[in-house]
Amino acid sequence: MNNNSITRRNFMKAGGAAAIWIPAAARGYTASEMKDFYSNGEMSIDVSKWELDTPALCVDLDLLEANLDKMAETMSQNGIHSRPHAKTHKCPTIAHMQMDRGSVGICTAKVSEAEVMFRNGIDQILCTTGNVTPTKIARAMRLRQQCQGFIQATDSQKNARLLSEAAVAFGVIADVVVDVDPGIKRTGTPFGKPALELAQLVDQLPGLRFKGMLCYDAAAQHVVGFQTRRDQTLERMVAATETFEAMRSAGLDTEIFSGGGTGTYNIDHEIEHLTDVQVGSYVFMDAQYIAIGGKDDADVYSDFSTSLTIMTTVLNDQYAGKATSDAGAKACTINQPWPLIKGESGMTYRSGSDEFGTITYGESPSKSYRVGDKLEVVVSHCDPVVNLYDQVYAVRNDKVEAVWLISARGMSA
Repeated sequence: MNNNSITRRNFMKAGGAAAIWIPAAARGYTASEMKDFYSNGEMSIDVSKWELDTPALCVDLDLLEANLDKMAETMSQNGIHSRPHAKTHKCPTIAHMQMDRGSVGICTAKVSEAEVMFRNGIDQILCTTGNVTPTKIARAMRLRQQCQGFIQATDSQKNARLLSEAAVAFGVIADVVVDVDPGIKRTGTPFGKPALELAQLVDQLPGLRFKGMLCYDAAAQHVVGFQTRRDQTLERMVAATETFEAMRSAGLDTEIFSGGGTGTYNIDHEIEHLTDVQVGSYVFMDAQYIAIGGKDDADVYSDFSTSLTIMTTVLNDQYAGKATSDAGAKACTINQPWPLIKGESGMTYRSGSDEFGTITYGESPSKSYRVGDKLEVVVSHCDPVVNLYDQVYAVRNDKVEAVWLISARGMSA
């Protein structure tokens, strides 16, 4: 076993239950039954998470709330705001919890996510992906008619002109930010003159109102090693700061300068003029983030707790050194590093098969599983995992307190 595996194993043992009690007669309540039990925000039946039919997506409320509180406290101490990305949780309930803790708004990746959030009471929304087709542009303008706090992004002059034409046709003033590329060449317009000229065009076009810029450095979020991550983030964002200052010097509205994320949340406040941080995964955390290391722990990113897990059941134990579970790629994705078995050591988990997960025992496994046993795994990458489920079970002290709908599940258009 390599050193990284040992480190993550020790982390999970420290953060998970050392001894797990499973009811002898686990009922295995289905998702449909759990929806029926849930009424007016309270469970009408006392259900342990170990009694859920599997695979089941669960969030530990104590850990979730601690993550939310820590982010809010950190933002307050650093004098910056959060604008969390709802693409992580796709759940209006969690979005409201973030807003209640002082977030200035919610980000969405797609206009469809924005529509869901607005229907569920969120009215400060920044859609970070540009809308380029007639259908999406029309949807965005219809949403703007209803939601005065809706802001959309653009990264080209052609698109800005299309947004202007649509805004005029729909009789709205559309708030727009310019998406600036931090250097990863995925979306966004280049730093400097191209970004400034686009901002000036947006400011001049009828039907549009320039609100600022966003510059999200996705490549920095998973850089291993805190100091390396900090150095790369601050170096790459120098040009973004200069671009923002050029917009300000040109007399443009520079209300918003949004960027950053979970991996750089305690670095982003060092970026001059940055107004808010687009944090997402901090609410749940996952195996990918654990591996990058933190400011106080070079090996493990333990700033936030792994609140999101999948309950799974063992289906086969007949072969030496391994067991098969019911949570494969359709429940866990095939993102790597692979999921981690919570509270256990000396074993690994792979979800490469469509329907089945594989538990492989090492030299000294902390236990062995039998058919019907249930186990809990920490997800590999929380965003795509959440998108596989209709609901998440909100759990406290192993008891289900609520069933939260993942209302924006599948909203990728």
